[in-house]
Amino acid sequence: MSTWTASFITSATPSPAPEGPAAYLRKEFTLTRQPAAATLRVTAVGLIEPHLNGSVVGDEVLTPGWTSYRHRLVVSSHEVTDRIRIGGNVIGAVVGEGWALGRLGWEGKRHHYSERPAGWLQLELEYADGSTEVIVSDDTFRSSTGGGLTDSIYDGEEFDARLEPSGWDAPGFDDSAWDGVSLMDWPQESLVEPIAPPIRRIEELAPVDILTTPAGLTVLDFGQIISGWVRLQVTGPAGTTIALRHAEVMTDGEPDYETIRTARATDRYTLSGGGPEVWEPRFTFHGFRYVQVDGWPGELTADAVRAIVVHSDMRRTGWLETSDPLLNQLHANAVWSMRDNFVGVPTDCPQRDERLGWTGDINAFAPSAAFLYDVRGVLGSWLRDLAAEQAARGFVPWVVPDVLSTPSSPTALWSDVAVSLPWTLYREYGDPRILAEAYPSMTAFIRQVADLLDENGLWSSGFQYGDWLDPDAPADNPAGGKTDRHLVAAAYLCRTTREMADTAGVLERPDDAAEFRALAERVRTAFLNEYVSANGRVVDETATAYALAIAFDILDESQRAHAGDRLAAIVAKAGYRISTGFAGTPLVTDALSSTGHLDAAYLLLLETGCPSFLYPVTMGATTIWERWDSIRPDGSINPSGMTSLNHYALGAVVDWMHRTIGGLTPVEPGYSRMRIAPRPGRGVTSAVLRHTTTHGDVLVDWRIVDGEGRVLVTIPDGTTAVVELPLHPDAAAFEIAAGSHEWNYPVEDAGQGGSYNLDSTLGEIAADPNAWRLFTDAFGRHVPGVPLDGDDPGAAALSIRTLLDYIPGASEELKTDIEASLDAATTGASA
Repeated sequence: MSTWTASFITSATPSPAPEGPAAYLRKEFTLTRQPAAATLRVTAVGLIEPHLNGSVVGDEVLTPGWTSYRHRLVVSSHEVTDRIRIGGNVIGAVVGEGWALGRLGWEGKRHHYSERPAGWLQLELEYADGSTEVIVSDDTFRSSTGGGLTDSIYDGEEFDARLEPSGWDAPGFDDSAWDGVSLMDWPQESLVEPIAPPIRRIEELAPVDILTTPAGLTVLDFGQIISGWVRLQVTGPAGTTIALRHAEVMTDGEPDYETIRTARATDRYTLSGGGPEVWEPRFTFHGFRYVQVDGWPGELTADAVRAIVVHSDMRRTGWLETSDPLLNQLHANAVWSMRDNFVGVPTDCPQRDERLGWTGDINAFAPSAAFLYDVRGVLGSWLRDLAAEQAARGFVPWVVPDVLSTPSSPTALWSDVAVSLPWTLYREYGDPRILAEAYPSMTAFIRQVADLLDENGLWSSGFQYGDWLDPDAPADNPAGGKTDRHLVAAAYLCRTTREMADTAGVLERPDDAAEFRALAERVRTAFLNEYVSANGRVVDETATAYALAIAFDILDESQRAHAGDRLAAIVAKAGYRISTGFAGTPLVTDALSSTGHLDAAYLLLLETGCPSFLYPVTMGATTIWERWDSIRPDGSINPSGMTSLNHYALGAVVDWMHRTIGGLTPVEPGYSRMRIAPRPGRGVTSAVLRHTTTHGDVLVDWRIVDGEGRVLVTIPDGTTAVVELPLHPDAAAFEIAAGSHEWNYPVEDAGQGGSYNLDSTLGEIAADPNAWRLFTDAFGRHVPGVPLDGDDPGAAALSIRTLLDYIPGASEELKTDIEASLDAATTGASA
């Protein structure tokens, strides 16, 4: 690490406005010899764009990102040897408000970290003779303003090119009219080297359409919701101002700004005139697909604008493509939502007046994230922030970095990310150092919650988010779902105490391991005593309650099968529509498939009605929505005020898709040993999965065609795998070593269920998940609100023909639709 000797500097005459212009900082210096090596190190309280000898340095943007600044302020380093010259040189920077000063959170508060922005620059020069020289930001710098009038993470950026001082960052510029600078006190011990990749421009998208709305507005459609901004190239008269207002969605043919709430999300550029001008924002970003363009001089053409995709420059490590186009779009939506929400911090959404590092969102999505991208850097850095704030505040914040006005109480799924996220990363990457670094934070959280348990060992008091955004929760109370929120807390504590005991074991801490094993058994016993009957029935009788009890291995083996049957019945009764929120959704398909209800899991995954995993896809979604019905079937926006179209948490089902459709599961941490066992279902007849592990690339390519199965597997050196061939007549399994392996074989006829007609009974139809789904969908379209329960003894023997006789004025259309549904069930159709 370098010795940090630079000072934080800020304009000597700060702007009186809350959102003042960006500060321009410069220093000219002379060199009499050429250095052999030169490194520029930069950071800021705010955001900084470094300049050297006439141009921007590096390709990082939104530097230094967002961390818990008082504890950890990241210093970026740039190799600039070729940019240094003998004679006059200029080091400079533009500094904006960013996360440190701008408003953050729905409360609209500003200045969470500082009252003023400040830049920090250190140019280190090494000469061939071994001597060194350091040019640092200090009170010899000069400051002024330029074209950057305002910059706000939420509201956008305003730039007037007429005010930009030409050549300000090059030697020879006259800065005599510029002001001096003031030094700002900031803890030097907070400066750290980066462990996360920087934020960069990752991709450019051309507009897929230029629309003229019924109201006469000009709107760019980029075809995909992204995080980033628009770059424009324009020619026009001096003083012409172009406004770019960003939106996620259009309703009734017009851009709809409801999902961004109070964020203005508007960039403005005023032309200097005299030729082509190219501009893009420096210190803001937006979540958008559509851009309303006002004030464009002349005709707006597609080649004049590009959407710039911006996020942390992570390495992609996971891919999945199946034979089902809707599932492929669902997977793509989860990938895009992850990309859009990894702008330095794993956030909830990238567009509205929030964009906070909510712990519950990343905890739910973490296994998916770790498969799709190498997140050791981004999430490793974020966990350091979490640990620093936890140690300072005495609790794990609900958002990291924490800018909430009230303290965060210990909460299941949210706060326990301190335990589950390091464990997830260890399972993915196989590196015990991840656990060792997080260990003090992990143990502090578990011991804090242990002190809160009641006399029975239950986490039965205090605030809990519960099954957040259960689709049946009241619109004004997203925590008010069907499942007892303290049941959710007790179940998650069963998981985290076991993870804590396993962590202590990995790190060879036997006393701690014994302590946490005893705690894990205590809370599991308490859960069973309070919430589970002897035969495995779970109180509340909700999909989430059963999913947690099954997926977290809380139940005795004798209870597990019955619980799985009850879960399958609950899912069927809901017509395979989603009935879970943040707590249950990542687990419900696992709970079904692991208890012998793979068909029900597929039916749940493939349902397209609202609410369902695929409903947003059928509505044209390109990212994962915050609510299952963020856009309602009539095309209107859900009026709850929480309707982001870019929240990855409910996309956590792609983890099940990776392990079940793709078939890949690590048996040992880091995939040194793995299980490859694709499980086809409901018309999904092929999949190609690729995953880059710490050992190398894994490929699973399987397909079922015309009664023949083909499986191709490649695993890297240093790994072994057990391969279970899908639908093999003998359930064949093989132990394989590194290399490529292929199997071809006749597949077992999986069957498509029975033969159904109007004389079939409710019980017969209910025994076939797909038949029940098709039948209840058809019935519900004509007779909404009438409950059907094929498991009820009094109804099971009732034929469909007799059931229709009980319905006054049953129409021929109803009978025709039901007959069609039964025909579809007979042929095995799933839609």
